[in-house]
Order: sequence, then structure tokens, then C-alpha cells
Amino acid sequence: MTPDHPPQHPHASWKFPEAFWTANVVELFERSAFYATFIAITLYLTRIVGFNDIWSAWISGGFSAGMYFLPPFTGALADKIGFRKAIILAFSLLTIGYFTLGALPYKETVLPAFVVLMFGGSFIKSIITGTVAKNTTTETRARGFSIFYGMVNIGSFLGKTFAFPIRLEWGLEYINFYSAAMTGIALLTVVFFYRTSNTEGVGKSFSDAWAGLIRVVSNLRLLTLICIVTGFWIIQQQMYATMPKYVIRTVGETASPEWIANVNPLVVVVCVVAVTQVMKSVRAITSMTVGMFLMPFSALSMAAGALIQASHGSAISVVGLFSAHPITVMMIVGVMVQGLAECFISPRYLEFFSLQAPRGEEGLYLGFSHLHSFLSSLLGFGLSGYLLTAYCPDPKSIPPELLQHAYDRAHYIWYYFVAIGVASGIALVVYGRMTRGSKSLA
Repeated sequence: MTPDHPPQHPHASWKFPEAFWTANVVELFERSAFYATFIAITLYLTRIVGFNDIWSAWISGGFSAGMYFLPPFTGALADKIGFRKAIILAFSLLTIGYFTLGALPYKETVLPAFVVLMFGGSFIKSIITGTVAKNTTTETRARGFSIFYGMVNIGSFLGKTFAFPIRLEWGLEYINFYSAAMTGIALLTVVFFYRTSNTEGVGKSFSDAWAGLIRVVSNLRLLTLICIVTGFWIIQQQMYATMPKYVIRTVGETASPEWIANVNPLVVVVCVVAVTQVMKSVRAITSMTVGMFLMPFSALSMAAGALIQASHGSAISVVGLFSAHPITVMMIVGVMVQGLAECFISPRYLEFFSLQAPRGEEGLYLGFSHLHSFLSSLLGFGLSGYLLTAYCPDPKSIPPELLQHAYDRAHYIWYYFVAIGVASGIALVVYGRMTRGSKSLA
């Protein structure tokens, strides 16, 4: 997702304070740690810890939801105690949490570990973006946030890239040790290199953040849009909720959902600027609607892999260069479409959200712009657990004599998300017509 920022001054410099560069470097480490663990989170909870698909989904969804809900509140605390103290606390919590997941993979210990990670990660979201904002000027802010956005995506790509060989060579629990190492390095970097101005007492208070949440959810127009866009993110969440188990159970242990998921940030980085430029003259709702109606095609592509396998076997040629499993190929196509849809939706959604805020409260409102991710984490992961249980169950729960045909209907999962995408797209069209003429849709 791209930050909302002003046009870049033609003479803006690449020179930034040391705190800016330190914050961006540790952001890369933190994102690498998070995505390495998150792409395998449901597999870890089922295979290593012993939760079934439903419980694994709800725990993962709750963890993700907390990461999106807490930043405005932990950000208020970071403003109070100072960014340096807060970021040291954050990386300490993250390192402890990830190490605990690797060393103590038991039902009694993983839930407290996820709570620790949730709070540590929510601090990072507010501190890093706050550091970028405080260490840039009007002329350098766009360039500063573009560097930040690049670090986020590089970290995401590296984390999922390393997660695949670690899973195959050592096991799922060792991915958490990798993540602990990344946040441990970040912690040492912060201790020795992160210096920033004193920020105690600066910014919004906890009560301000809570009041902001109440104002956002009391805005019926904004709340309606949040609920509609949640449909998009429910489908997007399946890259982590459903896809890893689906691919491994239908293709095999050597399949790489980690690398398949990496297609998404690659498409976003390559296409987001061009798509935003092409759509800049149309209403925000129009751009978002285009993206919303791409999502059913994403889910259809993912379902199509099983149909192609049924007619062409377990290997198909990819432009004559190599052969691959049709489920893998069509999953990549589906993730590519999701990435393209995100380019149409995310930047314009932020634009819409910021225009809803009263003058002077844009930052407070944008702090809650990810409420759709809070909702989609709970609903998307929760639904995934039930669908996997019904159509693509854990092989350990299937009698050996039934295993051969146990996944014949596994692709039905994606039809549910086709329906969610179509319903969300139609709802957005209706919403756009009902709110036509609003300044926020200009």
C-alpha cells in the first residue's frame, strides 16, 4: 500500500538525518521477520503446535487484526515515552515473541507469544512512520516515504524468500528463529545507531486516539466504505490464510506458497505508479471499483488450477520454457491479479479517507484507515478455517483409503471468494452512485 504524500519538490535532496536511515533499515529487518513467520503461521499452528484448521485460522486472524487495530494507541504511548525508548521496547518484545514461538511451540505458550508480538509489532507501525514524518520536510517527504515503502516491500520479499528453504531444510519452527534473529539485529542497530530528538509529550494521547476511533466509526459514509472494502481484503488475506495449506495439500510438500506470495509485492512495486497515473483523472470510487471487480477473476484463476489439472495432468508447459503444476501456475496468476487490483484500490482509498477528516485531524483519521484490515483479518482467516475443514482438510484427519479423492472439491473454496468479490464490487457501485457529488469522490 502506498503512502499519501504531497508532490515531490524538483530540488529535493536525498540527504536525511541518521535517525531516518536507521528507522528504514530496521523496518526492512522487521518486515522480513514478520512476513517470514506470517506466510507460514497457519501451517505452524496446525503442524507444530497441534491446533486444527479452525483454531489456527482464528488465532492467526486475531493476531493480524490486533496488529492493525493497536497502532493508534501504542503510537500515543510512543509519543509519551519517546521514540527511542519505544522502539527499543518494541524490538525487545518482537525478539522475545519470535524466539518463544520457535523454542516453545506449545498451546500454552504460543498464545502469550502472539500477544507479545502483537504489541511489539503495533509499536513499530507507528514509530517508523512517525520517524519518517518527523525527519523529512515538505520538500523531502514524498521521497522519504518512497524509501520507506521500498524497504517494506524488500523486507516482505526477503522474509518469504528465506521462509521456503528454512521450512524444507529445518522445519516450520525454525522460521521463527530466523525472525527472532532479524528483530534481534534490528534491536542492536537501534541501541547503537538510533538517535532522534526528544518526543516525550508530543502527539495525540490515548484518549485522543479513542475519541478518533469513535468519530471514524460514527461517520456512516466512511464506515460503509470500510465494510465494503473489507470484502477486497478478505480475499487478499487468503494469500496467508488459505493459500499455503491449499497449495501444499494439493500440490505437495515441495510446493512454494512462500514464493508464490512474493508475486504480490513484485506486481505492486512495478505497477502502482503507472496505475495511479492512468487513473488520476477519475473519481476515487471509479478506480476502486475497477480493482474490486478484478478480485473475482483472481479467485476464479485460483480455482481454475484444479480444473486444468483434471484435464491436462499434474504438469503443464509455461510458454515453452519449463513445466509446472497447474495449481501453482494459476495461483501465481491469481496473486498477480490481486496485486494489480491493489494498485487500483489502495492509493485512492487513502485519498478518500483523508478527505473525510476534519481539517487538522487528517493524521488521526488515517491512523484508523486500516480498520478494513482489522475486520478482514478476523473474517477472512475465520472463514478460511471452516472452508479448509470442509473442502481441503488436514491429511492427518483423513482415513488412508479416502486420501486419494479427499481434495477433489478443494477448489470450491475459491468460489466463495468469487462471490464475496462480486458482492463487494456491486456494493461499491451502489455506494458510488449514492454518494455522487461528494467532495471525497472528486
